[in-house]
Amino acid sequence: MDDTLDRQWVEDLVRATIEEDLAGGVDVTTTATVDADQVSVAELVARGDGVVAGLEIADLVIRLVAGKGEEVEIEHSVTDGASVKAGDVLMTVRGKTRQLLTAERTTLNLLCHLSGVATLTRRWVDAVEGTGAVIRDTRKTMPLLRTLEKYAVRCGGGKNHRMGLSDAALIKDNHVIAAGGVAEAFRLVRKAYPEIAVEVEVDSVEDALIAVDAGVDLILLDNMDVPSLREAVEKVAGRARLEASGGLTLDAAREVAETGVDFLAVGALTHSAPVLDIALDLQEA
Repeated sequence: MDDTLDRQWVEDLVRATIEEDLAGGVDVTTTATVDADQVSVAELVARGDGVVAGLEIADLVIRLVAGKGEEVEIEHSVTDGASVKAGDVLMTVRGKTRQLLTAERTTLNLLCHLSGVATLTRRWVDAVEGTGAVIRDTRKTMPLLRTLEKYAVRCGGGKNHRMGLSDAALIKDNHVIAAGGVAEAFRLVRKAYPEIAVEVEVDSVEDALIAVDAGVDLILLDNMDVPSLREAVEKVAGRARLEASGGLTLDAAREVAETGVDFLAVGALTHSAPVLDIALDLQEA
């Protein structure tokens, strides 16, 4: 599993997702139709083209459903971050048929979603290739899935913004209003947390220059059109890193990147990614 993922945390999350399906009971359909001793081979197969993320999570789901002492053989045909085509086999599993079918939906819910995030991220990364701009995610994630979704963004070639509210500061418009201005908000955060990274959100070139003069070295340019982004890049002149955010679309990604901004912050990577269709196909005996 990726070194940045806390294995115990992931295992606890997966156990909770399994419990959501079983709710303390059993898979009644599978128990009724499948002999307890039956063994099968199943393949996880891509039904569309995309980028895979979450194979080890899928592996963990299957092993936890199987339980300790049960023999499960799992072979990965690809690794997370790999580009796949429809029809590609991602993983082959041999084990008790009941366990494979009971694990199917939870396995696919996680794997399809994370692979969808990775696939959409790769499309954005490809769209800005060669411009020097970096695609970053946001905190617009599904509750409790942020760590996994941000992992999937990395699988797709993107970079992570802050993980939460405590590992970096982002001074947004409401903070500016509450503090009485861009410069004052930055001063207060820097005074309270002198070692932490601070980014300031602005919605005009004028406020971007105020932020630079205050010592801000990372500025989020919120909902600015392309001409305004170009103007901000020109006037900031390398004194701070600049991040475009708000209202960005994949079709316009390259045009935005070519303004010279350092980052594009894209909430859609996690809040609007369609799943990558993946199926678990039981093989005939």
